[in-house]
Amino acid sequence: MNHTIMNKIKIVFATNNKNKLSEIRDLISDNIEILSLEDINCFDDLPENQLTLEGNALEKANYIFLKYGYNCFADDTGLEIDALNNEPGVFSARYAGPKCLAEDNINKVLSKLKVCSNRKAKFRTVIALIVDGEENLFSGECHGEIIRAQIGDDGFGYDPIFLPQDSELTFAQMDKFEKGLISHRGISVRKLIEFLSLIK
Repeated sequence: MNHTIMNKIKIVFATNNKNKLSEIRDLISDNIEILSLEDINCFDDLPENQLTLEGNALEKANYIFLKYGYNCFADDTGLEIDALNNEPGVFSARYAGPKCLAEDNINKVLSKLKVCSNRKAKFRTVIALIVDGEENLFSGECHGEIIRAQIGDDGFGYDPIFLPQDSELTFAQMDKFEKGLISHRGISVRKLIEFLSLIK
């Protein structure tokens, strides 16, 4: 199904996370209109039953494409910490339990790393795009370390405890533009934009 008007691409971002939606809209180019799930009257809990970021992203994107008929993309992001054997990884959003808050996840990470000197970590985002049934994957990574206490009031998730490599600011101290230049999501979104720019 072709959802383009006057060469402007309309595409659904399959997420219920308003922070992610806002970040993506700030990063995306003017010739692409990002529709939210609410815009297409989707109020479903999207499935996330896979054991990899790639699997979860594809599962969510396919759900929207098959049920609602829209070209769409979905992402999944994980924080991978060296000393914790790449935990929390695919379980990052629910690391402290099914109904946990971001604060609970942060506290669990800080507790597990309390006496650990190796604090290297990376954020990884995978975006799954489905256009007319064709699947494509785009990924981005941002390396850094987990600091010992929260710093910063912006961002979301683990941003207050993640210090990117070669930066003096945590993600939570950066504005959206600064973060988007170096973040895992920013990198994967730029790959997505480049691909979408080739679609006629």
